[in-house]
Amino acid sequence: KLYEEAKMRVEMKQIPEEIRKQHKEIREWNFVLSRNDDQTIFKVLIDGRHPDAVDAEGNVLPTLVYLAREKRPQFHHHFKAGAMNALIRVSIKISNSPIILNIDCDMYSNNFESIKDSLCFFMDEKNGHQIAYVQYPQNFNNLTKNDIYGNSFRLEFPGLDANGGPCYIGTGCFHQRDALCGKKYDETCKVDWKRLNRREVEENATVLEETCKVLASCSFEQNTQWGNEMGLKYGCPAEDIITGLSIQCRGWKSIYLNPEREISFLGIAPTSLLTMLVQHKRWAEGHFQIFLSRYCSLLYGHNRIPLKLQLAYCAGNLWAANSLPTLYYVVVPCFCLLKDIPLFPKVSSLWVLPFAYVAIAHRAYSLGEFLWCGGTFQAWCNDQRMWLFKRTTSYFFALCDTILKLLGYSNPTFVITAKVADEDVSRRYEQELMEFGDSSPMFVVLASLAMLNLFSGFGAINKLVFNADHSEVWDRLGLQILLCFLLVALNWPVYNAVFFRKDNGGMPAPVTYKSITFALLVSTVAIST
Repeated sequence: KLYEEAKMRVEMKQIPEEIRKQHKEIREWNFVLSRNDDQTIFKVLIDGRHPDAVDAEGNVLPTLVYLAREKRPQFHHHFKAGAMNALIRVSIKISNSPIILNIDCDMYSNNFESIKDSLCFFMDEKNGHQIAYVQYPQNFNNLTKNDIYGNSFRLEFPGLDANGGPCYIGTGCFHQRDALCGKKYDETCKVDWKRLNRREVEENATVLEETCKVLASCSFEQNTQWGNEMGLKYGCPAEDIITGLSIQCRGWKSIYLNPEREISFLGIAPTSLLTMLVQHKRWAEGHFQIFLSRYCSLLYGHNRIPLKLQLAYCAGNLWAANSLPTLYYVVVPCFCLLKDIPLFPKVSSLWVLPFAYVAIAHRAYSLGEFLWCGGTFQAWCNDQRMWLFKRTTSYFFALCDTILKLLGYSNPTFVITAKVADEDVSRRYEQELMEFGDSSPMFVVLASLAMLNLFSGFGAINKLVFNADHSEVWDRLGLQILLCFLLVALNWPVYNAVFFRKDNGGMPAPVTYKSITFALLVSTVAIST
C-alpha cells in the first residue's frame, strides 16, 4: 500500500515538500534538459558506517547508493555498458569488494542463498582463483503454462557449460572484479579470503559524493582503457557477449549455476509477439555483428579457448544467417508445389529415407530434450512455432540491417525492450492468445508467408482430390505436401488473427490486405508460368 501511494505521488508529481527537502537530489532532476543531457546525480542512501544504519531487528545494513551517471550530447553514453562501467568505478570507492553482482533493472533476487552458492565456487581452495564469473540462467516470473512466446532458455547454458563455460548474458551474474576490470589470469590471481577485511572508507559522505561524481562523469573515460580492455566492451549491441568472450580468452573460466531447490533470479518476459520479435532482432543483430568483427569466436578465440567453445559461440552468432535456409524451406517448396515441381525424392524411393530420418529423428530428439527439461508438449509446439517466426522475421531483419550498416546505408539504433503492457494485452497473454494488434513490417512478412503456405496447401488438396491419378501426385510431391501442411499448422495463430479474431489482438486490416495481396500475386505467378 505504501509503495502504491508513493508511486502515485511520483507519477502525479505530488511529492511533499518535506520529502523534497530531505532528498535534494530529487530537485536536481528538475534541471535535466533531456534523457541524454543530464549531470551526475549521486546520493548515499544508507551509510553502512553510521551507527544508525540498522534494520528493525538491529542488523547492520550495507551501504546503499543511488547513481545516475552524467550524459552529454557530445559524448556517446554507450547504453548499458557505459552504465555498468560507471557503477564499477564508483563501487571501487564504496567497498572495492572482490565480487560484483550484476542484474537487470527488471529482475530481482528470488533466493538470498545465491550469494553463498556462487561464493562456493570463488572460494574453492583448489580452483576458485580460476573463476571469473558465475552465470545464473535467465528465468521469468510471468511465463504462461505453455510459454506461448518461447521465452525460456532451457538448453543453451548447459550446452555452453559442457563445452568450456557459459557466456556472460548481462544479468544474473557474479563477477570477480579483477577479471571484469581487464586482468589476465595467472597463478598469482589467488585471493586470500581469510585475510580479506572489509574496506573502511575514510572520506565523509560529502567528499565521497563529489569523488564519485567525477568517476561517473562522461569525460572520465576519455583516453583510458575503459570500454576496451577494462570493464564491459563498447561498440556492439551485444556488449555482454564480447565481454564474457574476452574474459575467457584472457585465461579465466566461467561457471553455469542453476540450483534445483529454488530459482535464484527472476525477470519479466515480453508479453506480446512484436516485443519478443524486436528483442530477438536486437540480439541477433548484435550476435551477427560479433561474427563479422574481430571478436568472432573463431578468430578472437583461436588458441585461446577450446575449439568446441568457439563453435558453441557461433550457434548464437549465426542466428541472423540461419534466416536464409529457413526462408528457403518456407518459400521455395510451397512455390514449387504450386508449379507442380518436385524438390524431394519420390515417396516410393529409398532416397526418401535419409530425409525422413533427419526430419523425424531431429524433432523427436528436440521433443525429448524439451520434456526432460520440464517442458510440456504444447510448450514444445509453441517453441517450434517461435523458432519459425523468429527466423523468418527477427533474424532476417537483423541480417538485412547488419549488411546495410556495413555498406553504409543504415545506422541501426538501440531499441529498448518494453516490458510494460496494458491490461488487455496482459489478459490475452495469460489466456495464451498471441498478440498481433500492432502494424509492423515483421507482421507483414509473417502473414504473407503464412498466406502463401495456406494457398499452397489448398493447391495440394486440389491436386490430391481432383487429379485422376492422386497416388502418382502423392508419390512425386508427398514430402512437399507434408512440409506445406506442417507450416500451415505452425501458422495457425496467424490465420486465427487474420480471419477469426475480433479483439484488439487480431491482425490489423492493413497488414491483412498487404499479406493476402502479396500471397495471391505470388500464387498467380506460380500457377500461370
